[in-house]
Amino acid sequence: MTERRLPRWSELRPLVRTRGLELDATKRRLDRALTIADLRMIAKRRTPRAPFDYTDGAAESEVTLRRARSLYNRLQFNPSILRDVSHVDPSTTILGRPSAYPFAFAPTGFTRMMQHEGEQAVVRVAERTGIPYALSTMGTTSIEDVAAAAPNADKWFQLYIWTDRAAGKDLLDRSMAAGYTTLVLTVDVPVAGARLRDVRNGMTIPPSLTPKTILDMGMHPAWWMNLLTTEPLTFASLSDWPGTVAELINHMFDPTVTFDDLAWMREAWPGSLVVKGIQNVDDARKVVDLGADAIVLSNHGGRQLDRAPIPLAMVPEVVDAVGDRAEVYVDTGVMTGADIVAACALGARAVLIGRAYLYGLMAGGERGVQRAVEILAGELTRTLQLLGVRDLGELNRSHVTLPAVTF
Repeated sequence: MTERRLPRWSELRPLVRTRGLELDATKRRLDRALTIADLRMIAKRRTPRAPFDYTDGAAESEVTLRRARSLYNRLQFNPSILRDVSHVDPSTTILGRPSAYPFAFAPTGFTRMMQHEGEQAVVRVAERTGIPYALSTMGTTSIEDVAAAAPNADKWFQLYIWTDRAAGKDLLDRSMAAGYTTLVLTVDVPVAGARLRDVRNGMTIPPSLTPKTILDMGMHPAWWMNLLTTEPLTFASLSDWPGTVAELINHMFDPTVTFDDLAWMREAWPGSLVVKGIQNVDDARKVVDLGADAIVLSNHGGRQLDRAPIPLAMVPEVVDAVGDRAEVYVDTGVMTGADIVAACALGARAVLIGRAYLYGLMAGGERGVQRAVEILAGELTRTLQLLGVRDLGELNRSHVTLPAVTF
């Protein structure tokens, strides 16, 4: 029978670990976030339902988004052993310019509605990190103010082709004058997808003061205080809109756009041209033939056509078809640094992330975006090491096995 005794203090003392009290509430919050999923949960608690669901949701039954994330979760990594991975270089080039990591901040609309620091906070993190940042046509900070916030960032401007072509040309001219290097032309929004969460939440731009939102103030006082006491939301394209995002898109965007418009855009824009929203090989070939420097395999984060193709699954075939003439990027469903590694192993030059950094922004402003980058960069680097890969050039398709896409 084991004899028991009371432990001596000299034996307990080495086991006692005290930690100083962290007075910075934002730092306390963000330090607890170990994954993008953790940031998402913090963001959900701190943000009213309408703007959170605008970020978090997708179209109709949200099948596309679930399938995209499922494919990342079900793929298999195939590591190599006994490699010296004491030093790993995760850097790359994107459109000929250096990037610290193989990912960029995707364009996202209405960013200051998610959190008041908005696009300027995000572009500052991009500049500090050394990755590209894309400002959306539907951004809530002007082209010029974003440029001033981070003069040394690699800034891209994302454009939809509007019914009012003169207004679109004005945005191009302003972007060129402000030093943006790249135009991202989004081509998968002839009409708005049915984003049912937005309809059910009655989201307007900016949020309206209704009995429902006034009640929400009591649950999210900091968010509302920041919205009401900072500069009013401004847009590249409008001052306000009383309806939903879908109604705005259907009002402004042109459903008659064809490949001829892409040819005109190539002539009008002297910088790098990225076409976003490619969902099959034939379209990839056509836009590259018309002068695209890069394409983004994208179903708009699952926010347009539900049950659309999964971008990750298309990477090998599209890279084989056009990868010698244009860079291939991918988005949708990316929640971890390992997801980014998988896409690069299959042949993507880079990954565009959107929701991941918006969760960080809602969780803690600029510091939350920085935390999102730290999480993704740490996971990316660790995955490379565990695969036995010292830099992105060593990654290849043998490192990943994609499961069959079955439903």
